[in-house]
Amino acid sequence: MKVLSVVGARPEFIQAAPVTRALRQRHQEVLVHTGQHYDDLMSRVFFQDLAIPEPDYNLGVGSGPHGRQTGDMLARLEEVLLIEQPDLVIVRGDTNSTLAGALAAAKLHIPLAHIEAGARSFDRSMPEEINRLVADRVADLLFCIAPSAVENLAREGITTGVHYVGDVMYDAVLTFLPRARERSTILARLGVAPRGYILATVHRAANTDNPRALERIVTTLATLDEPVVFPIHPRTRKALAHLGTTFPPHVRAIEPVGYLDMLALEDSARVIVTDSGGVTREAYFLGIPCVTLREETEHVETVIYGWNTLAGTDPVRIRAAIAHARPASARPPVFGDGTAAEAIVTLLKRAPIPSHRPAHPCQHAAGRLLEGSLDR
Repeated sequence: MKVLSVVGARPEFIQAAPVTRALRQRHQEVLVHTGQHYDDLMSRVFFQDLAIPEPDYNLGVGSGPHGRQTGDMLARLEEVLLIEQPDLVIVRGDTNSTLAGALAAAKLHIPLAHIEAGARSFDRSMPEEINRLVADRVADLLFCIAPSAVENLAREGITTGVHYVGDVMYDAVLTFLPRARERSTILARLGVAPRGYILATVHRAANTDNPRALERIVTTLATLDEPVVFPIHPRTRKALAHLGTTFPPHVRAIEPVGYLDMLALEDSARVIVTDSGGVTREAYFLGIPCVTLREETEHVETVIYGWNTLAGTDPVRIRAAIAHARPASARPPVFGDGTAAEAIVTLLKRAPIPSHRPAHPCQHAAGRLLEGSLDR
């Protein structure tokens, strides 16, 4: 098959690495980077660390309001699909790139696979939740990372094409953790010791676009009595600049780091404090207690088994969760056994794709790129 894979943001690069490796052993892959994350520290370094092939297309969309960003992606993806005429489109996760890829495929009647389908926060104020819901509604193959995702889809009446395969991010952790432990020098560069610091990340719009919420989070980090390593997302840095935030010496506010350095930081942290779903899962994989700066999570298993505490942005709850973050329970393998990518590629060949769509019109369309509109 010719498979067109859409990526655009940091978690999608991580998810793509094991799938691309498995996919290219059996099929032809066309890799499309929407350009949603375009900063070298949020994009290129991940391609290098994860040994992902250079994209066949870089749409160069960049940042912007949700509607404009998604619309630009949709228009440019449609052009690529008309040219490439793939047999299948793969999207993953819950970003605007996910939404645009899903809509572009659906409107051209091209079969669609969604990796990380069925995750639900049940909070529709989150743009990620809307992206997940729409992608799952139009997908033909829905690859779930945990049993709860299968149950969520069933409650919504989606049972055809649903497969519990595990989490490809776990595949990536198992593959790259030995390399991170061997090669990363980030702890030495920052002057922190294993289990001697808290790792913090903040990037979701609900926190960065709400000055009160962001101020509560960073003020809490500033009052902790142990070192905090805080890689700052570009969106978060801009919001902090508007607040005029300064940090005390024990908070190491650093630039975003690549995948291997981030794995090393996660692996050696005493506690991870984050609003990221991907980092929450990585903490679970690594056996590091996690405190989530939200009132809900898509990954309920991390809470059920005691490895994740929902603290919102309340300073008292955050400090209490950090102080008592010492899980005693086991970590059942609810996110699979590290072979999710192979399972997905096998299912792409074996699983019948529902035939409710007409033959897609790419074969009849004269797809012609506007000169200079796409970088291939």
